[in-house]
Amino acid sequence: MIVKHVAPVSVAKVAGVVYAFLGLCFGALFSLIGMAGAFAFDRSQAPFPFAGLMFGAGAIIVLPIFYGIIGFIFSLIGAALYNLVAGWVGGVEVEMQ
Repeated sequence: MIVKHVAPVSVAKVAGVVYAFLGLCFGALFSLIGMAGAFAFDRSQAPFPFAGLMFGAGAIIVLPIFYGIIGFIFSLIGAALYNLVAGWVGGVEVEMQ
């Protein structure tokens, strides 16, 4: 079986969801780091005492959206490039049982 063409939008939708999930995982990690950093210092002497908490909470919201959009765009471009190159060289051979 040779894959000569893929639907770019279909690939981009799947990749966008996968990257959004990865962004959620990274956002949770950054949130934990941000909250740990917020509680590690004396907040009475910090110029912005709750900046770490806001960064941590924002990471859970912003990173999945950002990763999802970037993953969608770049996988759309990648799938379109694959279709172009597969037309020149014949595609990718896949063996299935």
